[in-house]
Amino acid sequence: MTSFAARIASAALIPAALGGAFALASAPAMAQSAPDAAFRATTFSLAAHGETNVAPDMATITLGVQTDDMTAAGALKANGARMNQVMAALRKAGIADRDIQTSNLNVNPQYVYEQNQPPKFNGYQVTNQVTVTVRDLTKLGQAVDATVSAGANTVSGIAFGLQNPQVAEDAARVAAVKALQAKADLYSRATGYKIVRLVNLGEGGGYTPAPPMPMYAMAKRESADSTQVAGGELKVRIDVNATYEVAR
Repeated sequence: MTSFAARIASAALIPAALGGAFALASAPAMAQSAPDAAFRATTFSLAAHGETNVAPDMATITLGVQTDDMTAAGALKANGARMNQVMAALRKAGIADRDIQTSNLNVNPQYVYEQNQPPKFNGYQVTNQVTVTVRDLTKLGQAVDATVSAGANTVSGIAFGLQNPQVAEDAARVAAVKALQAKADLYSRATGYKIVRLVNLGEGGGYTPAPPMPMYAMAKRESADSTQVAGGELKVRIDVNATYEVAR
């Protein structure tokens, strides 16, 4: 049989236990009050972009020498001699050593295939390619002509770019933000809400060098003595997205 003192002690524990349970339940509610306030706010989530067109000030071109011989050593020797002439022509055209980089060197056996016959060995082919950065576009056509005259027999492609894209990117950023603000103002007028503040702003895009294009797509021979290469314009695009808090 439970004593009177024991019953008093048990009764005293009940409010404490209940009070503790209420305290634990109310703590998460208090912690969620700040996020809940943000979720209760009315917001606009908008995106825009800005673009700027700029003339390129550099180009990269891939060119090389391909030679064949019945022996690998003979093909390599012939290739090396001709490539040395090509490199000398590039330097004479004003291309610095730091702007000439070997990008591919292959030695491959060659076979002749005939129907119902085993492959017939036909010597070796050596391909040696360099990627050349031309920082003065007025020298581009001259460099191409000089290398071909010196023995380059493969010209894979050309890509135009910017040495310092920061200025073009910043111009695109300004245009993107202006477009974003104009869009926010338009939605504000259309819905009757007023912009309270900018909650966040994100960015994407930016300058990406154009992929190489075949030389036949970019170059046109206007005379027997020079190759004219047109760089055109590059498009730099910046994408922005933002969340605005609005109110009536």
